[in-house]
Amino acid sequence: MRTIYTVFCLLMVTLAGAQTYEAGLFAGGANNIGDIGRMNYIAPSGPAFGAVFKWNKSKRYAWRAHMIYGRFTADDSKSDMRSRQQRGLRMDNSILEASAGLEFNFVEYNLHKLGPAFTPYLYTGVTYFRYDFNYFDAGQLIDVGQREGSFAIPMTAGAKMRLNQFLILGLEVGARYTFTDNLDASNPEGSNFEAFRLGNVFSDDWYVFSGVTLTYTFGRKPCQDCFE
Repeated sequence: MRTIYTVFCLLMVTLAGAQTYEAGLFAGGANNIGDIGRMNYIAPSGPAFGAVFKWNKSKRYAWRAHMIYGRFTADDSKSDMRSRQQRGLRMDNSILEASAGLEFNFVEYNLHKLGPAFTPYLYTGVTYFRYDFNYFDAGQLIDVGQREGSFAIPMTAGAKMRLNQFLILGLEVGARYTFTDNLDASNPEGSNFEAFRLGNVFSDDWYVFSGVTLTYTFGRKPCQDCFE
């Protein structure tokens, strides 16, 4: 009976290493980096919130997927550039993104070991997002009531720590390099919109989500008394 119990525990330990999951929430702010408004990398101008899921495959990395919704305001009056202040354009947009990729831990992060755990991490992968298609006509924002889709490359840096056996708190800043130049309505695509383009039409836009994550861990845990 003791042998069967030991074999069972060893099997559980093996499975546990590959079946620890996290599910939780993201909350923070969003901002854009483009041809209208400020150029600051971290300057939230609207809220952002979403859901996060992670599959911890080892102490060093986890597969991650998330969906985040955010809003931002691009306002020339808040820019440090005098030319933008004089231009005085302002617009709002919303972004809904879905992303999947790899999260890498700088320090071995063992969710099964009791006691505090802390590590910085990086995340990247593939992001698809939807946003409002707008353009400016004589300084007036024209909302055509249409949504567009594009891809982006996420580049996220953060740090996370375990609060207790089940909860993990994270702080992260993630910039997304997009494949569109019209997040701020400065470069609408299509031959019919050539007259409405402004700014640097050869540089695509960025957007940034910065905030906190709170995730709940679940999955098989190692047998603690297999060899007692």
